[in-house]
Amino acid sequence: MTSTNWINSLHHDSSPLYVKLEHDELNTKVSILLRADIKAPIEKIFLRTCPDGEQSLSPMQRVNPNSLSSEFYKKSSSVCQWWEAQILITMRRFNYRFFIHSTEGSWWFSALGAHQHTPTDSTDFKLLVDFKSPKWVNDSVFYQIFPDRFADGDKKSNVKSGEYLCYNQPVIARSWGELPKSHNQTGGVEFFGGDLVGVTKHLDHLVDLGINAIYLNPIFTAPSNHKYDTADYLNVDPHFGGNLALTNLRNELSKQEIRLMLDIVLNHCGSTHPWFTDAQANPSIETAEFFTFTKHPNKYASWLGISTLPKLNYRSEELRKRIYASPDAILRYWLRPPFSIDGWRIDVANMMARQGEAQLGHKIGRGIRRAVKAEFPETYLLGEHFHDGTPHLQGEELDASMNYRGFAFPLLNWLAGYDIDKAFIKDLNNHNLLPTKAFALQLQTFLAAIPWQIAKQQFNQLGSHDTPRILTLVDGNIEKAKLAATILLTYPGVPCVYYGDEIGLLGAKDPDNRRCMIWDKKQWNQKLYKHYRNLINIRRSSTALCWGGFQILFAENETFAFLREEEQERIIVVIRRAKDKLNALPVRTGGIADGTTWEDLLTGQEKTVHHGHLPLGRRQAISMQVWREKN
Repeated sequence: MTSTNWINSLHHDSSPLYVKLEHDELNTKVSILLRADIKAPIEKIFLRTCPDGEQSLSPMQRVNPNSLSSEFYKKSSSVCQWWEAQILITMRRFNYRFFIHSTEGSWWFSALGAHQHTPTDSTDFKLLVDFKSPKWVNDSVFYQIFPDRFADGDKKSNVKSGEYLCYNQPVIARSWGELPKSHNQTGGVEFFGGDLVGVTKHLDHLVDLGINAIYLNPIFTAPSNHKYDTADYLNVDPHFGGNLALTNLRNELSKQEIRLMLDIVLNHCGSTHPWFTDAQANPSIETAEFFTFTKHPNKYASWLGISTLPKLNYRSEELRKRIYASPDAILRYWLRPPFSIDGWRIDVANMMARQGEAQLGHKIGRGIRRAVKAEFPETYLLGEHFHDGTPHLQGEELDASMNYRGFAFPLLNWLAGYDIDKAFIKDLNNHNLLPTKAFALQLQTFLAAIPWQIAKQQFNQLGSHDTPRILTLVDGNIEKAKLAATILLTYPGVPCVYYGDEIGLLGAKDPDNRRCMIWDKKQWNQKLYKHYRNLINIRRSSTALCWGGFQILFAENETFAFLREEEQERIIVVIRRAKDKLNALPVRTGGIADGTTWEDLLTGQEKTVHHGHLPLGRRQAISMQVWREKN
């Protein structure tokens, strides 16, 4: 066996197959397992930990798979060797990696793979002990709704043209189905009539699709259609139906066992919020310290210099109390009946409580977590982050981030050549496809940076209200859109469908990506809709996809393949963005033995592993396969 092959067979991912805690608490024993090919020339392995800051190397023992408790290990005995170490955990955040000595040399093996050089501790595997995460999230498939564009359920509550001024522009009522105009025109002040009553009336669509959690863009009172300029944190906008409409929606969602997550802006508020207008009128008022005035009343810190979005100043203890710290704080209020929401999505979490020398983001993040978890331990705490959000994902702040950099952007770059960074720079070619190996490395890099408990609840999307829609990015190619949906519903983390993607809704950059939902089913792309519905059903019925570990099996040329596994189920996902010559997938590095039979859940075809390879059968140039092992 060559060096490359046996090194590629090394696997550990911190999932329950490889990490076995006696009790999820401090001062408990944990059993750590490592898998390698049976022919790997390994002589010794040490588990490297760092208790209280000092390195420790604990010898691992090679174990007989037949002696392990589960049939999962026994059926791998012909192709795998297993190594095990037991250790006492004394810290809530437990980092570790492996030192492997073989007849061919010594290697470090961390969450980012095998290295002959010493890696930094940042690439270590990470385990959180006594970590309280929302258990319901892993079994969820979310659906994101931009309320003004989903469904008009009550025309009496619609905004009327000229009803009020929104930042010196009269608001405009538009007819349902018209295309949104750009922000340079009337993008933020035009209204199509969508409301929470409309969401409630169309829950049958979500149930049919298989959705069991929804994420609503902001619904609190604000002058714009997007509501990211909050004027009142304690009341739902009357044009969306007010608090009663949210209560009714909550009740109907509960009947269908659908969870509810709301969107809130804590980095800034709107310039019409009484906190701000009062502070402008009186610099001595209590809320004046909520903002940073450089010259009172009209020069102040704001989000990206936009004057209608004054930035909140978290140096103020009183602001912290009102947002999260006091018993009647805003974030606590909506977690209680009659609203009883299940999660918060925090807008621009990467910028919140960060202002010049006052870099309070992590401090405020920890405070918010303590407050919402004390109120409702099962709260899902999600933060928007367009960049590297991993520093906030170490178990003390967010449960997850919107996984743009660790999922959406590399996928869009690999599949459509869309690079978000190039999109903001003029005169750059933005159509070069990301190489498959680079795509795999970016995925693995972002997984490696966070504990597995966080990784499996990361929030994955193909697009959102802030990015172009997937079908537009792939130039209307339905097969590529189906491929993207396949990865979304099978990759580690929590999938979220942006409203309308499932029926083939188009949309370029914001606000074109916020088009009205189409309710005439004759205009739906039924082929795409059926694919989404089938995948969601597969996802929700699969323990491996909801909870299982992850290993990249292949990332070359045009094909990317990975393994999801847990004790009772193994699934292999194979996606190909264009024609290549791969006819059989090498799977032995995944600990998969010859003679195992696999069924493609999308087509029903069956294949048997032979000489370490899974035959892929006849495939279209753009293809997707979801193979499940037959027991």
